[in-house]
Amino acid sequence: MKLIYIAAGIALYIKMLILSNPAADWTGPAIAELVVQDSGVPNAVSGIIFRNRLYDTIFEVVVFTIAIMGCHFLMANEHPLSQVYQFTDQPSIVLSRLGATIAAMVSIELAIRGHLSPGGGFAAGVAGGTAIGLIAITSPPELMQGIYQRWKVSTWEKVSVLIFILLAAITLLGLEFPHGNLGGLVSGGILPVLNILVAVKVALGSWAAVLIFIRYRGLL
Repeated sequence: MKLIYIAAGIALYIKMLILSNPAADWTGPAIAELVVQDSGVPNAVSGIIFRNRLYDTIFEVVVFTIAIMGCHFLMANEHPLSQVYQFTDQPSIVLSRLGATIAAMVSIELAIRGHLSPGGGFAAGVAGGTAIGLIAITSPPELMQGIYQRWKVSTWEKVSVLIFILLAAITLLGLEFPHGNLGGLVSGGILPVLNILVAVKVALGSWAAVLIFIRYRGLL
């Protein structure tokens, strides 16, 4: 059997060396150009995520929500740690909070301009979650938990998901906002709004996950 596998691998290698891949007979405009024209945004990736493959994006957002719910479920029967050890040296605190500030600014930039340049809602949410995580490892757990509950972050997270699904459903029905001027900040119809909603959802969901693991697992 090993000889068969070896022979098949050699044959495939020879095929790649000798035979060229057939070129696609495509004389029309590039696919990326068509996506830009249809979506009204210069970032073709955002056009694909929030328009051409919107079904996938909806389920990605739902899967992330289920992951956060899974964290709550898995930790439900565990006891919170009596003491959480955190960074106390001043250089680590300063560097962490400086990094959090930079990550937060990057998150805002990616959220509001993700439809114009590389980036997008998921990248913006990850940057926002990174900022929250850096603050969490240098602040008392009670402080972060108090802010989370006072501002009802869990509610805002769920609301952002519901609004995203509602707007996505409207888009899938064929109703679109005016595209505006290509390359403008207010352009692309509903795409910038969906981009911001995804960023909010991922950042707030990351906040919930960070608090859960710090409360029950401490800092790793």
